[in-house]
Amino acid sequence: MRLSNSLFFACGFIVASTGAGARSLPPVQPVNHVDLTRFMGTWYVIATIPTRFEKNAYNAVETYTLQPDGNVYTAFRFNNGGFGAPEKKIHSLGIVKANTGNAIWGVQLFWPLRAQYIVAYLSQDYRETIVARDARDYTWVMARTPTISPHDYAVLIDKVKALGYDISKIRKVPQRWSSDIVGKAGGN
Repeated sequence: MRLSNSLFFACGFIVASTGAGARSLPPVQPVNHVDLTRFMGTWYVIATIPTRFEKNAYNAVETYTLQPDGNVYTAFRFNNGGFGAPEKKIHSLGIVKANTGNAIWGVQLFWPLRAQYIVAYLSQDYRETIVARDARDYTWVMARTPTISPHDYAVLIDKVKALGYDISKIRKVPQRWSSDIVGKAGGN
């Protein structure tokens, strides 16, 4: 990705990240605890209220790597506009907020600005998660596999709605992978 596109996205995301809370809703409640070691690895984006940058994402995948200092290196990649479109990549740092059970991070695309990242739902088996923000502007429903059952999808979208999001803005992210590629992508 060219630097100008990266800076455009970063500036737009940061500006959107600094807005006031949505419709005076209470803050999003994070899960009690995230075992960061178990949380690391590949997460497929199943559905999202997307940022401007990812509105046309296909095969969207977020990969987390725990760093020695306890923060999280994030690598987000997707095909922009279709399955055969060029792959776009964004790298950032998730800075885990102290005393939050590892459930609240500040995602830093560049210093000094950070975007809010709240693990609002995490299944006990660490196979599905919802990342939210107090502003209720963006959300990500992710799973360890590129697809989930219609029942699981409906349950997760109901959870997003219960968080105070307008689910009419949800975009189901097209995912198409062969089984050998899923294994290589690190599907946990």
